[in-house]
Amino acid sequence: MPPSAATHAGDIRARWAWVEPWVWTDRMLTALEQGVKGGTWFSLIDKVYALPTLRAAFTRVKANGGAAGVDHQTVAMVEARQDATLAHLAQQLREGTYRPQPVRRVWIPKLGSRERPLGIPTVRDRIVQTALRLVLEPIFERTFAAQSYGFRPGRGCKDALRRVQQLLEGGYTEVVDADLRHYFDTIPHEALRAAMRTKVRDGRVLALLDAYLEQGVMDGLATWTPEEGTPQGAVISPLLANIYLDALDHAMAAAGFEMVRYADDFLVLCRTPSDATEALAQLTRWTTAAGLQLHPEKTRLVDATQSGGFDFLGYHFAQGKRWPRKKSLQKLKATLRAKTRRQQGHSLAVIITDVNRTLRGWFEYFQHSRRAAFRPVDSWLRRRLRCILRHRQGRRGHGYVDNRRWPTAYFAAQGLYSLITAHAQRCQSVAR
Repeated sequence: MPPSAATHAGDIRARWAWVEPWVWTDRMLTALEQGVKGGTWFSLIDKVYALPTLRAAFTRVKANGGAAGVDHQTVAMVEARQDATLAHLAQQLREGTYRPQPVRRVWIPKLGSRERPLGIPTVRDRIVQTALRLVLEPIFERTFAAQSYGFRPGRGCKDALRRVQQLLEGGYTEVVDADLRHYFDTIPHEALRAAMRTKVRDGRVLALLDAYLEQGVMDGLATWTPEEGTPQGAVISPLLANIYLDALDHAMAAAGFEMVRYADDFLVLCRTPSDATEALAQLTRWTTAAGLQLHPEKTRLVDATQSGGFDFLGYHFAQGKRWPRKKSLQKLKATLRAKTRRQQGHSLAVIITDVNRTLRGWFEYFQHSRRAAFRPVDSWLRRRLRCILRHRQGRRGHGYVDNRRWPTAYFAAQGLYSLITAHAQRCQSVAR
């Protein structure tokens, strides 16, 4: 390869550093950037069933862990027969005999009394879905809109939050706080297939995607086939969901609206109330035509300069500030409450080490909150720890005496992570 061509290939590889290199060779990446004939890709199934792709897919499935599906095969059990399992999957995919098994549905608790469904595909199906995503994701990622942040390589919640803050500070304070009702469960299959066909024309790959869309769901002894929506718990579902909403992203951008979307949770930030009203009208027209529905109770117009504000990705925004929304605090306290029960037998040092891991992770995400958000959590946690210590001494009651017996300095000496201290240190670091 001539030096200039090698440099060009290296630049392309650097821009696509996150892709699987065996699947996406330099030649394919060049075709991806320059565009293929007709704008659509053929002959992709051989990349899906290639053993190096399946091995890379299993490595990712193993890293994610997860429970067994309806076949009761765990990740460890599949790993014990990895070569034979992958070879068998490759043969089935090559011969067109592969069929996904039903998804096992379980119900997990939410805050309050409600539960939400979670789908668990088999490990072998997760491997094939991951291989399929490794092949397809770059094709669609190339033209995904900039205002989409959810389930995309190199992007995440913090990027979306940073963009929202920039827009608010830039005067975009009239906000359409939008919510799609049961989005993942209501995507029309035929319209999703049409969106896929705009870039992929490999009939065997499209048939594989159809098999997942028609994948059964097993809840106890009951089994049924969904007629709409993306497959429950599937590795491929976030990509399919982004593909379907990409047209909305581009439509809003073409109309001049500043939208920030994370999966099915999105905002449109405007400068004037009339712009916000028009943005909501356009959202309503698009979602109706796309077979989707804006949630009538959760979609609203908000003036971000007022006290009411809006929630987005765990934060509450109002009057130029942000802090953890109520549900985020409730979830944190539920986690800490389980770690600080009075009857547990762990030493204080073990308990503090455990809660510190939770506090550090939580602060890492919510560190941009206003200072007032942290002190109540610190105080609440110290009260829980005092209850443990008092219980072990056989004492009754609580209050000011406990505060003197085990003051804040006592817990600091034991190494308890302090949110308010961490926030002060962060502010000092930013100031420097």
